Formats: sequence, structure tokens, C-alpha cells
Amino acid sequence: MKIDITSLEGQADGSLELADTIFGLEPRQDLIARMIRYQLAKRRAGTHQTKGRADIARTGKKLYKQKGTGSARHGSARVPQFRGGGRAFGPVTRSHAHDLPKKVRALALRHALSSKAADGDLIVWNGASVSEPKTKVLKQRFEALGLKSALIIDGAAVEENFARAARNIPMIDVLPIQGLNVYDILRRNKLVLTKAAVDALELRFK
Repeated sequence: MKIDITSLEGQADGSLELADTIFGLEPRQDLIARMIRYQLAKRRAGTHQTKGRADIARTGKKLYKQKGTGSARHGSARVPQFRGGGRAFGPVTRSHAHDLPKKVRALALRHALSSKAADGDLIVWNGASVSEPKTKVLKQRFEALGLKSALIIDGAAVEENFARAARNIPMIDVLPIQGLNVYDILRRNKLVLTKAAVDALELRFK
């Protein structure tokens, strides 16, 4: 598929032929959903924890004799039935991550890229650089281009002035090509790729 290339100033700068194997697939929502679930599960801290009966610092003496009191049988004050006792089946520190085959992850990324291209939300720039790290100036350019919510992907490294100018603008994310992922693609309305990013993607999925 062919797409027009523009500059950061909004000027036309030719066109580019995109690989159909990356940007021309019929988007599969099931693959994309599996990948998002994988990403969100993997980044969960999993540090929530409560104390069980073994973690409670309290005497282990039997409360009262087994028979003859007319009360229920109890052998420990640490059990969940009593105030101050441990919680039964409470959360414990663990990893929420689960496995997803590498080929499925790669395919999900291609389907996410194809989804943006199919919806007309894919933009290709000749480059992403500014002479000064001025947030105000860059924000005005984005407003002129109609970019309110966008993920901007550059080549192997993001130009420093551009990264510093863009980092304080709400709903604008800037990442190098290594950081491209399905969740960030879909959480923003527009996907902006530089020519360097497109070349790196085609090399990656060659």
C-alpha cells in the first residue's frame, strides 16, 4: 500500500510504499486482545499480600479445654474467625505474567499496525527533530497538524531535542523503534512513524 510522507511542518514530502505483510493485513481483534492481556498482566507488580494465620504473632496456646465448656472447639487464636487473626485465602505476592508464543506476539504487532493503517490513523513523517527543545513550539505544530493523541515512533534513537520538547505534552508518547508495542499503539488515536521507523520495521519482519 502507498502512503504520503509529510514533514513536521505539515508539508508533503513524497510517498512511500508500505509492505502489505506488515500494514495490509485484515486486523484480527482476538490476536490484539490476547497481546494486550499479556502486556497488562506482565507489568502488574503483584506485591499485594495479607497475613495468613502462620504470619500472625500471637500465642499458640489452646484457648480453652476441648470439651465441657459449651463453646465451639478452638485450638488457636490465630485463625480467621477471631479479630486479629490471619486472613483466609488472602492475596499473596506472585507474578501475574503468563506465556504467549513469540510468533503470536509478532503477529499481533503486525495486526495492530494494520489496524491503524486500515482506519486511516497512520502517518509517516520524513523525520522527527526540532532545533530547540521548546515544548510550546512543538505543541503549536501538533495542534496545526491535528495531533491531540498520538504515538510517535522514531528510529533506533529519538532525537534529544524532540524527546525533551514532547515529553510534557499530554496524550503524546515518543518511543524508539525498540519500544513499539501493541498496547501503546491502540491507546492513542494516531500512530506516527518516521521513515527510519518504517525501514526498521520492514527489516525486522523481513
